[in-house]
Amino acid sequence: MIRPVTVGDAAAVAALSSELGYPVSAEAVAERMERLRGRDDQLVLAAVADDGTLVGWIHAADQDLVESERRCEILGLVVDGHRRRGGIGRRLVAEAERWAASRGLRRMSVRSNVTRAESHPFYEAQGYVRLKTQQVYRKAIGGAG
Repeated sequence: MIRPVTVGDAAAVAALSSELGYPVSAEAVAERMERLRGRDDQLVLAAVADDGTLVGWIHAADQDLVESERRCEILGLVVDGHRRRGGIGRRLVAEAERWAASRGLRRMSVRSNVTRAESHPFYEAQGYVRLKTQQVYRKAIGGAG
């Protein structure tokens, strides 16, 4: 079953994020979910197994850009490591694409770390085409760590 993520899913979302090397506390996820809740330009969905276990999630956003056409970007996608290659990721991506199309968007975008070699064939199998490789830069501001 695919459904919207709730604040009550924070621990499961955090655990799945940690699987991919992005450790985050359930409290931080709950806080972020509260900020996203009610925003119509954000989509956060959960894939739930028959037993009620959250086994995957996707976060996509409607993005208005100055330099290019408006698009939907997949900002995060995680499927439980023991359940990959079972169609869960495909279903989550398809739901994000349907949501984007319903908003009048004509393009999807996703970034995938070069170290995540297993995800590249997944996206290509969904019809995504690699356009470029880029560097990512970050800088802490305002006392942030």
